[in-house]
Amino acid sequence: MDEKLEQAIVDIVGKDNFTRNIIDLVSYSCDASEHSHRPLCAVFAETAEQIADIMKLANLEKIPVTPRGAGTGLSGMAVPIRSGMVLDLSRMNRILKISIEDRLAVVQPGVIYATLEKALAPKGFFFPPDPASGKVSTLGGNVATNAGGLKGAKYGTTRDYVLGLQVVLPDGRIMRTGSKAMKSVSGYDLTRLFVGSEGTLGVVTEITFKINPRPTATSTALATFDNLEDTGNAINQIMHSGVIPSALEILGRETIAAINQNTDLNLPEVEAMLLVEADGYTRGETEFQIQKVLGIFEANHPREVKQAKTEAEVKNLWAARKSAYPVLSRIKPSTVLEDVTVPMTHIAELLKGVQDISKRHDIPIATFGHAGDGNLHPQILYDEYDPVQVEKKEKAIRDLFELAIGLDGTLTGEHGIGLSKAPFMTLEHDPVAMDMMRTLKKTFDPNNILNPGKMALEG
Repeated sequence: MDEKLEQAIVDIVGKDNFTRNIIDLVSYSCDASEHSHRPLCAVFAETAEQIADIMKLANLEKIPVTPRGAGTGLSGMAVPIRSGMVLDLSRMNRILKISIEDRLAVVQPGVIYATLEKALAPKGFFFPPDPASGKVSTLGGNVATNAGGLKGAKYGTTRDYVLGLQVVLPDGRIMRTGSKAMKSVSGYDLTRLFVGSEGTLGVVTEITFKINPRPTATSTALATFDNLEDTGNAINQIMHSGVIPSALEILGRETIAAINQNTDLNLPEVEAMLLVEADGYTRGETEFQIQKVLGIFEANHPREVKQAKTEAEVKNLWAARKSAYPVLSRIKPSTVLEDVTVPMTHIAELLKGVQDISKRHDIPIATFGHAGDGNLHPQILYDEYDPVQVEKKEKAIRDLFELAIGLDGTLTGEHGIGLSKAPFMTLEHDPVAMDMMRTLKKTFDPNNILNPGKMALEG
């Protein structure tokens, strides 16, 4: 980067908001995925106007710009694969407004999910998507990936709560989309176009979220199964029983074995474990829901069914699910966490298929995830320094995506496409759909400077 260009950036954001220090650039070269590439510089923005000026300069000089929040993404979305500039939004971290009367919150993109939850809790409200990385992930990143989480089966994903956005376009123009009203059909739904676009169409600088009253009662139960078909039947019956659980999570056999080898939880060695939570506004309401679920469990040949009666028991039941990812990540030097999603009637087939892929390529794959919306997380364990294992991993990933698409599913339920899944976009999307996505990208960003190299948008 030449001195004239560097000075132009510093003139926009200030010296303290610009870095070319090698230690910083190494940090900005990666996210939580396996991908990495070092940028030329990193810039901290504090206002939409600064970002607008940055984008005007970048567009003029044809400098790639990669927006970044907390870097917790698992698909390489925040990796500056074309080098250029990382635009760090973490200092735009103010909650601008909470209006309980209007059921909305207005935030900047650098606000941490847990920070908003903490601000809403005393008011008896919450922001439902609940991503697993919520203690550290930013709300701008949640919007970029349309993040979901444990409560997706009942409450949906981030997209269901975004009422409006302020966005800086690649040419530096500032645009507002949506409304602060609960309903609006005024014009094209540009808000939804940006949610899940992974920073390829614009830089989100302000978000208006719908918020919900927080349920005051919960009930939790667990069931274990020796047969995957029974597990799948239980899931399907629950989800069309009239009860929509706030969480319905699954642990597969390999995940259970790994947890037992690395913790003292002593889980039963079964094919699958289901953990369910019901919530509501009275104890009677939640008890009615959980009893209906327990009846479905019992009708599908479980080995064990257990309902938590105390807070301590609730914690114990959730301990296994919450330990899955960290435990599996310690077993091998490297890991890839996928998030394929299928219709719920195909969950058992997906679980069996993952086991077959693991055997076929002789590589460990452990599965857990959100059974209530068909979003499972096969976690592939390997050593990135062993070329043989890397080759097995690559073949297993392709087979996994082909399996999911063959079951009428999708490449990603909540992590996004980024770099990791870009080579497989044509498995899911036909040529016309890909052409339309690429046309949209060119319309918004004709010079391809905003988060280039992601989502197979370059043909």
